[in-house]
Amino acid sequence: MTTLIESPIAGLVAAVETTQGAPVARGDTLIIVESMKMEIPVESEVQGQVLRLLVAVGEQVAEGQAIAEIG
Repeated sequence: MTTLIESPIAGLVAAVETTQGAPVARGDTLIIVESMKMEIPVESEVQGQVLRLLVAVGEQVAEGQAIAEIG
């Protein structure tokens, strides 16, 4: 079973805190989204492995856009 992690807010990807294939625990920060000069961490909702990262540093993301796939 895979889980898509979505950005909670529109903004710019300021940092990617994990890599494809890395193990993650629930609550681990996956990326940092910058919006209105604030940095918002996007955390994993599940424990598993990062199957795919769907964004890169410097990319604009929309609210609700999938940013990673965890399996």
